[in-house]
This record gives sequence, structure tokens and C-alpha cells, in this order.
Amino acid sequence: MAIYLPATAEEQQIALDELTPKEIVAELDKYVVGQNAAKRAVAIALRNRMRRQKLTPELAEEIMPKNIIMIGPTGVGKTEIARRLAKLADSPFLKVEASKFTEVGYVGRDVESMIRDLIEIAIDMVREEKLEEVEDKAELNAEERLVDLLLPGSRAAESAASAAGTAGFIEGQTEPQSRTREKLRQQLREGKLDERIVELEVREKSMPAFEIISNQGVEEMDINMKDMLPNLFGQRTKKRKMKVSEAFEYLIQEEEQRLIDMDQVQRTAVERAENAGIIFLDEIDKIAGRESGHGPDVSREGVQRDILPIVEGTTVNTRYGMVRTDHILFIAAGAFHVSKPSDLIPELQGRFPIRVELQSLTMEDFVRILTEPKLSLVKQSTALLETEGLKLEFTEEALSEIARFAFRVNEGTENIGARRLHTILERVLDEISFTAPEMKGKDVKVDGDYVRKMLADIVKDNDLSRYIL
Repeated sequence: MAIYLPATAEEQQIALDELTPKEIVAELDKYVVGQNAAKRAVAIALRNRMRRQKLTPELAEEIMPKNIIMIGPTGVGKTEIARRLAKLADSPFLKVEASKFTEVGYVGRDVESMIRDLIEIAIDMVREEKLEEVEDKAELNAEERLVDLLLPGSRAAESAASAAGTAGFIEGQTEPQSRTREKLRQQLREGKLDERIVELEVREKSMPAFEIISNQGVEEMDINMKDMLPNLFGQRTKKRKMKVSEAFEYLIQEEEQRLIDMDQVQRTAVERAENAGIIFLDEIDKIAGRESGHGPDVSREGVQRDILPIVEGTTVNTRYGMVRTDHILFIAAGAFHVSKPSDLIPELQGRFPIRVELQSLTMEDFVRILTEPKLSLVKQSTALLETEGLKLEFTEEALSEIARFAFRVNEGTENIGARRLHTILERVLDEISFTAPEMKGKDVKVDGDYVRKMLADIVKDNDLSRYIL
């Protein structure tokens, strides 16, 4: 189980529309061990999305995504597969627990909030892309404004000289200022002026003192208060003294916001969420089951019925306008220990035509998880301790022992899949991590005997094992 990190330059270079299902599975193999059936299902779903983009608009409109249910115990890679797929496709991705929702009329989150959250994620994605596009321009503009602050009047003099053409006396007056301005610019780029204090006009971010009383969370309110009350939010400015280095960062941010067309960002984000969004609906087994008529389960079928139109395709009202859900890909997941997919209401079952079962992890899988993924647990631990100047090495026997202990504890207590490896590995490295600063420059080899020494006493005591491992 790998930690989720931003895509590298190498990953971003991959031409998405050229990826075949086999290549998509190969990419997922870099982060998730095994579970080929689930990888094949999501690879086909992603490839179908690419195929749909090449169809005529009339036909593309009719082709709906084939939503997927992943069935398997916790910690076997369900979430990681969906998350990595979204990263590979550069799609807005939202993971949400179905058990957090309540039927309309009950206190809690309503199902439409997942679409609003997805749109916010898409807005952030597109905004980041636009920020990268205007980054250089924003820095140049910020630099010009900062030079103006450091040398008041120079810009006005330059403008006058430009308007006067070749008038000698104006050129003579502005030439020294122009040279001074260029000298200041050079010093600014070299960081020689970072500690100088300048006075900058900044926007106040103070919020007015009033309360909003609602039975919904603020994130679910469709009304944008900033649009309704523009004079109360962020319109006033005040003068503030700060170092040149701080002022430069502030001005860059201000210029970036000025250069970005937020209306275009919102339109692009809504379109991307509608056509490329992926929602991972976890713990769907927790809402499976029919009405009991009383108690805490009374709204479970109601939640299913509320989710149904979202998955089938409807329009949801958001602060950015109406958003269609017809072509959003839904990947549901659950352990289904107590319930089964057939316990879902028939209509919802029909909207998840693809079912894949993920297998419980074996001892061999644990060994592979420790070493094979691109960002494996062993690589992470080794890299962390290298920052202390300590070189850590695991023998094959040590990895086998860690996997064996993780497998045994999962069998004897609650099976939490690969997540058990995190706990076991931290316990094994406890002493080394604690004393690492005093072991700078040393090479440390973790072998099977060391692993057994660190874990044997705890594993022998079942009660202690339940608490610690």
C-alpha cells in the first residue's frame, strides 16, 4: 500500500489517449500488488472513457460509464486502485464514505454534497494548472511593482519619456533613474534587498461578526455569501510594512489571481468533473439492507434511494451552476462481511453492472508490498532514515519475518490487510528511529533475528498483541 503522492514528470509525460488497458494495468502495478481482476475492470472503464471522446457528440451522449463495485476486505488495495487510476487519468477524484450520508430529512450530510465536493476539487485542479501557466508573467509583474515601491516615481518618469519620444531633456532626466531602476532590479533578483522594509497596501481578510444558522454544513450551502455581500468580504485595504522577500511573495499571489480568469476556470472545472470525474463510494456495504422500520438503520434504504438518481444521472445545483452527473464514473467498494451486493435495492444494483472481487492478501503478497511498489514501505523507511545520515538495509529473511508476523496477527485478530504492515514495520524500527540521530554515518542491517527479537514477546501475548500490533 503506497502513500499517495503527486505525479512525477515521467508520469505526466504519459500520453493518456495512447494507454491501452494492458499499459494502464502496468501503471497500476507500480503502486498496488496483485488484484488483477480489479485493475482490469478499472483499466477497461478508463479506456472506454477515452473511446467515448472519439465518438460523435450525439452517440457519446448516450454512452454511460460502466460503474464498478469492488468487493473485498479492508486493506487489500480498493481505494489505492481508484486513487491511482484518477491520478493517471488526471481526473477530479473524490473518496467518500457512504455511511456518512443520511436520508433527506435526517440530520447529516445529503448525498448531493458529494457532487459539490467533486466540483471544488476540479476547481482546485484547474486553478493549479492555470497558476503554472501564468507563473512567469506573475513574477515579472510582481517584480515591476516591487521596484516601483523601492524607487517611487521612476515608472512615471519612464512613461513621460516614452510619451515624449526623443526629447533630449526628458531623456537626460530619466536616464539616471532608468539605470537605478535596473540596478535595483538586479539586486532584487540576487536577494540583496530581501531584508529591506517596504510599505505595501494589502487587502483585509477580516470577517464580519454575524452567524449563519442552518441545519446543513457550511460546505453544503448553495448560496455564496461573498457574492451576496461583496462589500463585507475582503474589499477594504490597509497599509502594512513587511520585508521585501515577503512583499514579493504577496505580490506574486496577487498578480496570479489577477491574471487568472476565474469564470473560465469554473467552466473548465465543471466540464472536467462532468466528463472525467471519479467518485469512490466506500463502505457501500454499510448502507446495504432493507428497512427495519426502527433504530439507527431506518434510513439505510432511504440513502440508497437518494444515491440512485446521482448514479443514474441527474443535475445537481451547486454554487457554480447546474452540474450533470450522467458521465461521472462511480466506483463503489465494501467488505460485504455481513451483507452482500444483492442486499442493495435492485435499482442501485443495476447501476453498478461490473462486480470484481479482491482477494485477501497472502504472506507472499506482504513481502511484495514491502518491496515492489514504486513507493514501497521499505523505500519510505530507508529514505526517512537516510536524512539522518543512517544507511538502513533489510535482509530477505527480515522481510519474510515482517510479512509472516503481519499475516499471523491479521489471522489472530482483526484482518486489516496491508495496513498491518505499517504497524509491524514501525514496531521493528522503533529503536533504530529513536536513536538514529546518534548513529549518523553508520550502516544498519535489519535481519530476521532482529525482527523476531523486536516482535516475539508481543506476539506471544495475545492480549498485548491486540493492543500494540
